[in-house]
Amino acid sequence: MRTATMGPAERAESLARMAERELDILVVGGGVVGAGTVLDAATRGLTTGIVEARDWSSGTSSRSSKLIHGGLRYLEMLDFALVREALKERGLLLGRLAPHLVKPVPFLYPLQHKGWERWYAGSGVALYDAMSLSSGYGRGLPVHRHLSRRRALRVAPGLKKEALVGALQYYDASTDDARFVSTLVRTAVAYGAHAANRARVVGFLREGERVVGARIEDLEQGGEFEVRAKQVVNATGVWTDDTQGLIAERGQFHVRASKGIHLVVPKDRINSSSGLILRTEKSVLFVIPWGRHWIVGTTDTDWDLDKAHPAASSADIDYLLEHVNTVLTTPLTRDDVQGVYAGLRPLLAGESDATSKLSREHTVAHPVPGLVVVAGGKYTTYRVMAKDAVDEAVRGLDRRVADCCTEDVPLAGAEGYSAVWNARARIAARTGLHVARVEHLLNRYGSLVDEVLALVTADPALGEPLPAADDYLKAEIVYACSHEGARHLDDVLTRRTRISIETFDRGTRSARECAELMATVLDWDEEQIKKEVEHYEKRVEAERESQRQPDDQAADAARLGAPDIVPL
Repeated sequence: MRTATMGPAERAESLARMAERELDILVVGGGVVGAGTVLDAATRGLTTGIVEARDWSSGTSSRSSKLIHGGLRYLEMLDFALVREALKERGLLLGRLAPHLVKPVPFLYPLQHKGWERWYAGSGVALYDAMSLSSGYGRGLPVHRHLSRRRALRVAPGLKKEALVGALQYYDASTDDARFVSTLVRTAVAYGAHAANRARVVGFLREGERVVGARIEDLEQGGEFEVRAKQVVNATGVWTDDTQGLIAERGQFHVRASKGIHLVVPKDRINSSSGLILRTEKSVLFVIPWGRHWIVGTTDTDWDLDKAHPAASSADIDYLLEHVNTVLTTPLTRDDVQGVYAGLRPLLAGESDATSKLSREHTVAHPVPGLVVVAGGKYTTYRVMAKDAVDEAVRGLDRRVADCCTEDVPLAGAEGYSAVWNARARIAARTGLHVARVEHLLNRYGSLVDEVLALVTADPALGEPLPAADDYLKAEIVYACSHEGARHLDDVLTRRTRISIETFDRGTRSARECAELMATVLDWDEEQIKKEVEHYEKRVEAERESQRQPDDQAADAARLGAPDIVPL
């Protein structure tokens, strides 16, 4: 597979190509489902394009719990089909499709009742493991184990002794959700897809009842143009109803948004060698290993305010701190919180009043000829959702189309990853980087790491870490713009890297230096550099202010105090 780049020139070319001739399939929405859909279509030999109004994964798909999991709690809801499907996808991602991006993670489940709870929870986890193994893709993870209280406290010394009578330990997986999506899009481009972010659909083209394409506004360079397509797939997540409104057709279903917030705290604030999963009165609470940090989440509350920038209120933060502190010997405080982020789950509406009870199943519909809608689901099962969406779309094409093959298509950076990983000491010796640094790069870029290191060879100064965010090399900032489609400072600090949630300053100390590095690729002048930095600083301040507010309405108003750098 050839390596694809998504720099400024490639974006302009993609827009021009999409406007030139009719596509087989145009995908609207650049989250994980849209990205998976364009990859599925491209690998079936179809001419495809994808447009996204903001940045890749700028909505829900960059603000998840970062888990690739079967959904252990869905077993309790007796949703066996969903769990089985998700466990198969988890195994595929770990072993074949994205081993560089998806990694095993152990979780400790503290037991609080003697006797019955160990039997009850143990039966569920045993079934979870059995379903994983029976899928044929679960052999890469250890099976669960039962622990006494003493052994559990050796694994997690930071837990209160009185908070558990014993524990279960099982495995799931995690990923950098935003990086995963940009890698999906890059992989699709390598197979011939056209891709453009900051390109908004402002209307659909109609011939009678049939949708025959979309009218696109280029938010970067300005101007509108038409993209004609035999089939259009609406994969816009929580914006599904808004996108459907552009054709003035009543949707066959509605999507309801549920807000989940997460806290990011330094690794040394919780003494544990394992992630944690805790029960709350409403759902479950995860404490997830994340490099030199922990992610604590999540909440589950109805949200009907601004979809682009869901805000975390002071009450949300207090809720998470209160619940996680019930089991910790050293309580977390507001001062321990490095980052906060909020995302919206796209849930199919009308099944229950409680968002935590709404189905995570997905639905595919063909509301009018030429338009397919896919909605619902969960991050882990994006590939199945994409397959179902394309299967529905090809029914409207007038020729035979190959079956889905993405089960056998590794993502960019996966091919040869194991061999490159085994050579990491040699790479470190050759480049002068510490082995730990090389490992960090390999777990972000996989076998594409040489493309990043080539930038360092050309300019050794790029081999230095960012002073205020030393997990990342300066070369990674340049690479984000030249190869990964980053167009603005927010794209780099929030999604191509995670500096915005991994540093106490939320990335403000790195903003100027990163903008200057980006300017070399994006041809920014001093005025644009200044504009990017000022916008980012205002965004951070607006987020901090929202997190001081007592409720959703006040938090939303505070967050909206910082406008987008590219107005929609």
